[in-house]
Amino acid sequence: MAKTSSSPKKPTRSSQRNKTTMSKPKYEEVTDVSHEEESTQVSRGEDSTQVSQEEESTQVSRGGKRKNNSASGASKSKRSRPELGSKTSPFKSKSEDVGVLGGNESGSKTTPSKLKVTRQAVNGNEDEKQDARLIGEPVPDEEARRRWPKRYQGEQKQVVSKNSKDENDSEIIQARRHYTQAEVDGRVLYNLYDDAHVKAEEGQDYYICKIVEMFEAVDGTLYFTAQWFYRARDTVMKKLGHLIDKKRVFFSEIRDDNPLDCLVEKLIIAKVSLNVDLEAKKKMIPCCDYYCDMLYLLPYSSFINLPPEDKTNCSEASSTISTDDVNSVNEEKSQYEEASQASNNKKSQVTLLDLYSGCGAMSTGLCLGANMAGLKLETRWAVDLNKYGCESLKWNHPETEVRNESAEDFLALLKEWERLCVLFSLLKSENLEKQSFNPFRTEDDGDDDDNEEDDTEGDVFEVEKILAICYGDPKKKGERGLHFQVRWKNYGLEEDTWEPLEGMGDCQECLKDFVTRGFNSKILPLPGDVDVICGGPPCQGISGFNRFRNKENPLQDEKNKQLKVFMEIVEYLKPKFVLMENVVDIVKFAEGFLGRYALSQLIHLNYQVRMGMMAAGAYGLPQFRMRVFLWGARPTEKLPQYPLPTHDVVVRGVIPLEFEMNTVAYDEGQKVELETKLLLEDAIADLPAVGNYEHQDEMDYDKDPQTEFQRFIRLRKEEMPGSSPKAKPAKHLLYDHRPLELNVDDYQRVCQIPKKKGANFRDLPGVLVRDDNKVEWDPSVERVYLKSGKPLVPDYAMSFIGGSSSKPFARLWWDETVPTVVTRAEPHNQAILHPEQDRVLSVRENARLQGFPDYYKLFGPVKERYIQVGNAVAVPVARALGYALGLAYQGVPSDEPLMKLPPKFPNIIERISSESSEDNS
Repeated sequence: MAKTSSSPKKPTRSSQRNKTTMSKPKYEEVTDVSHEEESTQVSRGEDSTQVSQEEESTQVSRGGKRKNNSASGASKSKRSRPELGSKTSPFKSKSEDVGVLGGNESGSKTTPSKLKVTRQAVNGNEDEKQDARLIGEPVPDEEARRRWPKRYQGEQKQVVSKNSKDENDSEIIQARRHYTQAEVDGRVLYNLYDDAHVKAEEGQDYYICKIVEMFEAVDGTLYFTAQWFYRARDTVMKKLGHLIDKKRVFFSEIRDDNPLDCLVEKLIIAKVSLNVDLEAKKKMIPCCDYYCDMLYLLPYSSFINLPPEDKTNCSEASSTISTDDVNSVNEEKSQYEEASQASNNKKSQVTLLDLYSGCGAMSTGLCLGANMAGLKLETRWAVDLNKYGCESLKWNHPETEVRNESAEDFLALLKEWERLCVLFSLLKSENLEKQSFNPFRTEDDGDDDDNEEDDTEGDVFEVEKILAICYGDPKKKGERGLHFQVRWKNYGLEEDTWEPLEGMGDCQECLKDFVTRGFNSKILPLPGDVDVICGGPPCQGISGFNRFRNKENPLQDEKNKQLKVFMEIVEYLKPKFVLMENVVDIVKFAEGFLGRYALSQLIHLNYQVRMGMMAAGAYGLPQFRMRVFLWGARPTEKLPQYPLPTHDVVVRGVIPLEFEMNTVAYDEGQKVELETKLLLEDAIADLPAVGNYEHQDEMDYDKDPQTEFQRFIRLRKEEMPGSSPKAKPAKHLLYDHRPLELNVDDYQRVCQIPKKKGANFRDLPGVLVRDDNKVEWDPSVERVYLKSGKPLVPDYAMSFIGGSSSKPFARLWWDETVPTVVTRAEPHNQAILHPEQDRVLSVRENARLQGFPDYYKLFGPVKERYIQVGNAVAVPVARALGYALGLAYQGVPSDEPLMKLPPKFPNIIERISSESSEDNS
């Protein structure tokens, strides 16, 4: 059946769900932090306490007692909270089935939307005299007008209309003159660009600011402009801010005007290099009130390197930490880090570790995209507990060291591996002393003679070689630890066994040979060996199917502990880049506890961070599938951007209001030309017809591709843009085009579902649909039974969601999309039937909805293959992120959070890959 489509529409506002247009709410933000910035803001006097917690993206802590250092106590500063724009749904469209994720022709804006964020000053007692004055000579009039031109536009305060196009949609106080010094309380002298505490509401800690402007208004009122620092708890981290050092603050680009007598006391805020380890920072902290090493930006909850000195105006006088101190600390690196850095400079390949890899979709997409950007990225290691996923990944990526084990066992193994490398003098480390690690030492060393007599009584086996290493309990005896797979001399592979390290004392040469070979071939990564870590740690504890979710502290739930393990592996291996993926529930459940935890942990580890949400359908798939992606980058690297959408998409679901600014989308109202949204027919209509009982794992195509998507998805591995030049030509076969085999009863039910749009169990005899869209039994029709004696219409279909659901045994149709590809294919409570064939969608059809190339073969029972596909990151999304990673890794300059992909990405004619560099070598 031919599908219907229409061109993308201009974004409009609507509060209805299931519309097809996404764009961003507006906010305001000062975007230049230099002292030349002429624009400041004064908020309009709203009471910040009236803003609900869900509408905040930053929050002022209510803790701490307020000292009164002001002689009069007449004024206090009041920092209002961010306004996230309209409270209506972010999904907007003019039609029910066509829309875009916003629009911007150039993709050049720094922020995706505009949020008004101010802190305001109010006078507590108008009658009390201000105990503050501006002193010294005023700034020459010509210079003042040049530096702050918007302060000198009229005799009165200027109010910019709400409808004005001026980017500072607020009141601009007009100045009579500017100064560079002020005196408050008759004793405290402040200079321009000093750091200071500022009065806050009763019961709150003082605010922290840099004084970036001092002036007398035309009405004689004395003001200073504050550029604010944020404590961790005042940022998106909120209550998870306790994980961050209390003396660590984050500079922002938010500025406000406040009465001069709101200043409380001068501060020393040290500007510290982010590229300093935590222990070194502790040595530097005692000589300052606070220290600052990052800039906090509201768009995409970004924490990035501080801008250059001339933009932050952190003068040498404001910091007691010298550049020499920082340099000396930077030199305090372990020998393995130095060796790793030297090897990184020489290696031609960039290495990736895929944690919780499943069948490898995320790393596959990342490598394809990075290679298209000119970066030779290769998945060197992968770890997953599902053995079938590991089989699939290994078949498709034979070059990858795939480990079928838990992430915590993998981390324990890495630590033991480093100790072994030190033991055999392959690695030098100041942290691991060779003498402290003797795995062969036993408590019974004094009984050697007795042991030798005992050894002669049994058979003696000789180790031929060691084959593998693991940490855990491979013998299933309850004895966890380091084990080696041993090949015994004069015995075949069927006699191979796993032996504990403690029992290897008599074959240390074999052990040394294995460790040396493994060290040289990098069978396991050491700290500094991994350039990129990606992964989606499972968090089943927040699933809506879990009735006993821990809302107070989700990390105490055993089902959520993998998030901590992921961060521990990052901390140990210290990669240059981190990309973590997860479901949207991590920013919805328990006020976004797990999402805030992940972000705060990376910040704690001195990573630059930003968080965004991307919809798979916006990158050319017939499903919506919104997911959270968290970027992390070392201070020495460029923080990767988020690629803007390339396709129109049918929007489904609800985004958490507090995090709607994190949606990767074009700004509301921007013009954009997107590719037409993909529908089911575009993705799967060319595949051969198969039945419920299809058992072939491989087959030939029986018709030519009909759409651009189908032509692209059919490409062989060696033809795929971004594929490795090592890929060998392979036979053009279609893999995994077989459905879950339904039982006889379900198959008979499916055969009676009409082949038309919207068909489902309600079309079966005996079902009535009431005016309220709920079902009931038709009393005039006798209930129909199957040959097995079970009813044609099962009771669970009638009662599902109180009888209001039409999903049981529902057919998809050619002009539709799916909300998300799931891990199970049973038709009992979801629409998964093929439009025109009596079966559920096949494994390959689901794989196409996820963007897997047809050459990507899966292993395991059919049910397991559905699980692998349903748990995967959509390949087009990973590919787009990989392209952004490739640009960032190569230092392509851009501090903006969003980027625009090349036209027709990824199906471009001229491939950009690392092949050309190899050809020239």
